[in-house]
Amino acid sequence: VSKQMLEQVLGELQPLCTAEQQFVEKFFQLNQDATDLQVLEVSMSTMSSPVPLASPPSGQIEAPVGKLEEPTTQLLSKIFSCLEPELRGFLDVCNKVHPFSCLQVLVTLNDSVFEMWGSSSALPSSFLNAVLGNMLLLAKSSFNKCIGTLCKDLEEAKMPSKMKGGILPSVSRFEEFVNFSEEVFRTARRRGELDKAHLRLVSSVFNSINSLSSANLKVNTDMVMMENFHHIHCFLCQKKIHCLEGKKREAKERYSEHMDKYVIKYLGQPLEKLNHFFEGVKARVAQGVKEEEVSFQLAYSKQELRKVIEKYPGKEVKRALEILYRKIHKYLSPEENLLPVVWHAMEQEFIRQYQEFEDLIQRCYEGSGIAMDFTMEDLLSYFNSITLSN
Repeated sequence: VSKQMLEQVLGELQPLCTAEQQFVEKFFQLNQDATDLQVLEVSMSTMSSPVPLASPPSGQIEAPVGKLEEPTTQLLSKIFSCLEPELRGFLDVCNKVHPFSCLQVLVTLNDSVFEMWGSSSALPSSFLNAVLGNMLLLAKSSFNKCIGTLCKDLEEAKMPSKMKGGILPSVSRFEEFVNFSEEVFRTARRRGELDKAHLRLVSSVFNSINSLSSANLKVNTDMVMMENFHHIHCFLCQKKIHCLEGKKREAKERYSEHMDKYVIKYLGQPLEKLNHFFEGVKARVAQGVKEEEVSFQLAYSKQELRKVIEKYPGKEVKRALEILYRKIHKYLSPEENLLPVVWHAMEQEFIRQYQEFEDLIQRCYEGSGIAMDFTMEDLLSYFNSITLSN
């Protein structure tokens, strides 16, 4: 509604102001020679003009930009003295219609000024151009204030106290703004201001997600960050906004980074003692202990290795994986559908760990006959059966 009203107001102003400017210039024969200026000065004095026409006071900004003659400017400013204040008040009303109305006002004014510059019916440097130029500056100022407030809101947004994960309010708010703004600017002739705003807002959203690392969440922080960066990446892929291509790639990198952290952190649990044992073995080798001599270290003897391996029979490993799957399924938000992706990444990481353990046994406990209770084939079957049964 505000868009249609603003377009109607601007559409009716243009022919009125253009006709008045043409009449004034023709009637007073304004050619900037001395005689014309004196004639106009006498005419203007009858309208109680406090300002000399030929020379504005120092520091005064001339309203029109370009070649519009100063006498014409002053006369039209007198005739339309209420125009700019009224327009300012009207724009203020338009901006209050909707939280993001300033976007529509900016687009409408931008397009109107652009069309007037390219219109053969409008004077090339009309008085109205100057007034609308001032209104456009005002609209840009309102738009920038709106974006600044929104950036602050996104960065300071807190997770609801009962929220266990899923998409953050700041991400949803960013999405809402982008959807609305892209629709408003869909037919706009220029979108430079919007592109700058998008870059500011997406940086604020990234900061909001990053701040979770210091938040006291009831769920795994990497999981929440993984889901939200994944959500932003998918959203930006869908919107195809050129200026956000770099941020789209960054979101994908951050999503992958936090998924790796999430997978590794959770995979330490099913084989926690084995992980701890072999981390110690690798540390001894890194300190200079020969691989064939590691088994002579009291804490890493063959007997100690057998004790740790006995704690992980195949059935227990499968049961631990089933518990892990149910736990991941419980906390991952269904909207993102990341369960298959995360579970596959866990399978790959588990296989990598298994192969590393086997390799360390062969190198550091060669000929001992020690082996884990389950094989690679067993491990693959565990993951396969869990996937199929769910």
